[in-house]
Amino acid sequence: MEPQTISLIAHGAIETRAAEMAHQMAEECLSERPLLVGLLNGAAPFLMALVRHWPATMQAALEYDFIDVKSYVGTQSSGQVEVVKDARIDLAGRDVIVVEDIVDTGLTLHYVLALFQKRRPRSLRVCSLLKKRVGRRYEVPVDYCGFEIDDLFVVGFGLDFNGAYRSLNHIAVLKLPD
Repeated sequence: MEPQTISLIAHGAIETRAAEMAHQMAEECLSERPLLVGLLNGAAPFLMALVRHWPATMQAALEYDFIDVKSYVGTQSSGQVEVVKDARIDLAGRDVIVVEDIVDTGLTLHYVLALFQKRRPRSLRVCSLLKKRVGRRYEVPVDYCGFEIDDLFVVGFGLDFNGAYRSLNHIAVLKLPD
């Protein structure tokens, strides 16, 4: 029996919220050259939505990069974080916004924030498409949150299950067969 998906957040709602968040971040930006750093692979669609909706008058100065870290196997956190691909742009003196797909246990984000803090950014903030309403192993700041959700395993808009479902243009709950 195949896993089933149940729609949770429609594509239009994601795009609307990404536009609101992009404008809020641009207004609150401390510098003229903000840097968004997305966590691959999950945050890539969300980061690109933010870039698309960034105010046109500020798009030329907006830069983005990616870091690839692994901490999940299937539906479970491995408890370990491994950097597969590091960000290429120097963070020193920059206003950096880390873009995450979902804040769950806080492990990955905690690791990335500690890593980036050592690189002496001017400011370091977090923007996440989703944040679970659960206790975390690591408390991490989320400065900009798209949607809060219950403790569900979700896929779509970058979020995956063993590489599948990532390309859905909406967020869905994944129901695995018993």
